[in-house]
Amino acid sequence: MQTAPYLDGVNLFAATARSIAEPDPLHAALRAGGPIVQVDARAGGRVWVVTEEALARQVLAHPRIAKDPASAPPGWNQYTAGLEQPAAEQPSLTTLDGPDHAELRRAHAPLLSAKRIGEQSDRVHTIARTLLAELATEHGTVDLMAGFTTRYPLTVLLDLLGIPLDRVGQAADACRRLLDGGTGQAQAIADLAELAGTGLDDTSQGLATELRDRVPAHTTPDQLRYHLFALIFAGQLTTDASLGVLIAHTLAERPQRSAGRGNIEEMVRETLRQHPPAPFTLWRFTTTELELAGIRLPERAPVLVDIQGINTDPDRSPGPDLTFGAGPHYCIGAQLAQLELRAVATVLRTDHPDARLAVPFAELRQSALGGLQGSRLTALPVTLHD
Repeated sequence: MQTAPYLDGVNLFAATARSIAEPDPLHAALRAGGPIVQVDARAGGRVWVVTEEALARQVLAHPRIAKDPASAPPGWNQYTAGLEQPAAEQPSLTTLDGPDHAELRRAHAPLLSAKRIGEQSDRVHTIARTLLAELATEHGTVDLMAGFTTRYPLTVLLDLLGIPLDRVGQAADACRRLLDGGTGQAQAIADLAELAGTGLDDTSQGLATELRDRVPAHTTPDQLRYHLFALIFAGQLTTDASLGVLIAHTLAERPQRSAGRGNIEEMVRETLRQHPPAPFTLWRFTTTELELAGIRLPERAPVLVDIQGINTDPDRSPGPDLTFGAGPHYCIGAQLAQLELRAVATVLRTDHPDARLAVPFAELRQSALGGLQGSRLTALPVTLHD
């Protein structure tokens, strides 16, 4: 067996800033190194990065590559590495593996299926219409990255879960603190989980109570609140960053495109392919020494899949991309995220035909904190009416 090449000087975890139209050179550098490469990990040691699609799909379904942080390298700091608690301490869709994960996923899946989310289309379009109409009452330019892209997905999620919408501001604050990192994350998680628990009131008619009635019988109240927290935080994160890029393209390309449903769906797909919510998968770890594509990975090796690099590989064959992952951990909120994006593009075109970018498209900037978090526009100044 061979050893994966080590790319000295390639830093996955460096903060970056660039134009909206400028590709991130990191992904080309990783791809040029081979199907699996090693780079330095922020928490210490090396991380193995998979850059080739067929191999990535194998990794995402491999029975000896686990999500459970208990398999992380010894000595890794939870906060430095950006890890959840081990599954034994905090079971969740993103920490459980095998039958336990499948059992929990069966509880969630019917609530977020294509059919169930399709039934929420009018509701989601109404939320997009209402929030954009409120912003349109302001004269002049509004920054949608400051006043819309976070609030909108959180409003959708809290509404669907049956959580009072007067808690949206608190949810947004907790999400911001989570993204800031550091030891304050634990309190932010607790605050968002407590907020999520308000959807479990017996008078609630939302998906939170449906999930309560579907989770395994051994689920504790604290674990249920954590499951709801995860839906809110991941759902906001999945939509926020991609939404800014989608709006920018929608407004910049309006003269060349009709308002047809097909064109909007194509734009959403392309936005998610080129600007996925997460450039890399969440952490995975080998549970034994194993061989992938002739390359040896030691036990407890941290593994990432370069989603953005694979999606944007110029030699990639047409077909389903990896924006929402693959295998048993395929993103359970994929249908909702796509609906939210389609709704905003539709409402902008139908309700705000005069909306335009307040600066040239090429002047928009995106920044990223590095690591597993995707890039986000630093500002999105828009004029919603003449």
